[in-house]
Amino acid sequence: MKGINIFLADGFEDIEALAVNDVLRRGGLKVNLISIEDDPFVVSSHGVTIGAEQFFSDWNGSHTGTGARDFMIFPGGMPGSKNLAACKALIAAMREHYAAGGSLAAICAAPGLVLGQLDLPEGLEFTCFDGFQDALIAKGATFHDVPAVSCGRIVTGRSAGNAVAFGLAILEHIKGKEEMEKVKAAMYPGEWKQ
Repeated sequence: MKGINIFLADGFEDIEALAVNDVLRRGGLKVNLISIEDDPFVVSSHGVTIGAEQFFSDWNGSHTGTGARDFMIFPGGMPGSKNLAACKALIAAMREHYAAGGSLAAICAAPGLVLGQLDLPEGLEFTCFDGFQDALIAKGATFHDVPAVSCGRIVTGRSAGNAVAFGLAILEHIKGKEEMEKVKAAMYPGEWKQ
């Protein structure tokens, strides 16, 4: 699937979806907020209603021309991550997207619950929220307790507090380190502190 797409399910973690969306748009990228249900309004884990720009049923299509700069992004949050993981059509699309050369990104619970359903590449390194690493470790992946990890065509983030670092890691993957540094400098004037 072409483009940069953030998938929203009821119960998504607000900051993990919206901070990433913000960072990528600051980087000049077009980002689509996609509801996995045929309802344009998705309610976050904190009760905030967000209007999605597209329905998954309208988005799901051809993988022709998909490349490493095309991303499927999965925010965490509960029960948002569980709702994403339970959407069989979304999981099938994720597998097809990755097999076609596309990239994936997941944060918090989503690496374990959503990416855990993927046939993982050998040597994958990742991060996620505590307690959600077991599914990936069982498949041979290596967990790191850091804000974000970029490994091949998979970017993972640790938690809500690391959402900006996660977004910057995705931006660097798409536009390179120099462009990412410009966005980071505009967001964090002075020395970058993590």
